[in-house]
Amino acid sequence: MKLTVSISLILIAGSTAAGQKDTLRHKTDSLPDRFYVLQKVDRNGETLPEIEIKEVLIVGKRKPSATFQYWKYERLVYNVKRVYPYALLVRKKLNDVNSKLEAMKSDKERKDYIRQFEKQIFKDYEGDMQEMTITQGRILIKLIDRETENTSYDLIREYRGKITAAFWQGIARIFGTNLKDEYDPYGGDAVIEKIIQEIDAGRL
Repeated sequence: MKLTVSISLILIAGSTAAGQKDTLRHKTDSLPDRFYVLQKVDRNGETLPEIEIKEVLIVGKRKPSATFQYWKYERLVYNVKRVYPYALLVRKKLNDVNSKLEAMKSDKERKDYIRQFEKQIFKDYEGDMQEMTITQGRILIKLIDRETENTSYDLIREYRGKITAAFWQGIARIFGTNLKDEYDPYGGDAVIEKIIQEIDAGRL
């Protein structure tokens, strides 16, 4: 069974560089294809080199007694790679929609725009949503929360109203999913978070 319409509605809600000066590139011998960008920063009258590092996610170790099922991990990788682009799409669409809505002066104009936008979303992505499994739909719902910091339920309620949100939440529950699911990178979704980091780094 598919989540075609409800996931498409989520996509309707779809979502929202600092220059560096005086930098010095230093290539390492052990990593010849990488470099570090050093910044000259004044600290109490003394100029020191500093480097900006990315945030590091610390995930708890797997319990020794836990059985590692490689096929489940591979399936999860496949499903995350399948839906992650749509979560990024939702974030981009939400940014675009919000920017345009802010420029509109009347509620009627905003409603007409959202209605037209909904039609276009269904036209562009309904086919893709029909091919998505329920498991993939569940992952997408969580990744939407990751990318937009809003649950799918909240997004539908914001742009389509409480009644519509409640209706699609009811449909989602019938299919064993929950539009209110939140993303937990430090708990139940730690493995998904690691997979996404690997995807972003180009290793998956």
